[in-house]
Amino acid sequence: MTLEVVLGSIKSDGSRSPNAGSKEPGIVRKGVRVLVVDDEPYICTALSSALSSAGYDVVTALSGEAAIATIRTEPVDVMLIDLRIPDMRGDVVYELAAATQPHLSSRTIFMTGDITPNAQALIVACKCNFLRKPFNLSDMFDAVVAVSPRLREQAQDQTA
Repeated sequence: MTLEVVLGSIKSDGSRSPNAGSKEPGIVRKGVRVLVVDDEPYICTALSSALSSAGYDVVTALSGEAAIATIRTEPVDVMLIDLRIPDMRGDVVYELAAATQPHLSSRTIFMTGDITPNAQALIVACKCNFLRKPFNLSDMFDAVVAVSPRLREQAQDQTA
């Protein structure tokens, strides 16, 4: 599955600021729980499989309601969420998730193929990183490391 990435965050002027992640093999991912939210089952399956194979604990949700139910009952370290979900926009799920688990306000990554001015405005308002669909899985791993403090610290320790 080829899931091109544009990794970074969108600034209010529409430009992107890149984020550096890490591909270091020694990073311990066990215990880092990632919630993947996408209404397309094959995307959830592919990302779950890739993340699980890399050592992450993964939970998936095929709807905004399912994502909120998970966030209300289980701790989540990082959330990867599609901006466009039929039952609830990704930014609405993000706001509810951050209200329930405040650390998710800085540990959420939007996935979207919709780079319209409206979509950019939603991402800017949330101040989150994003992956532009289709994206490479290695860039997705970098994005997860970039927003996870424990993984970032491990990556920095390895380069020191």
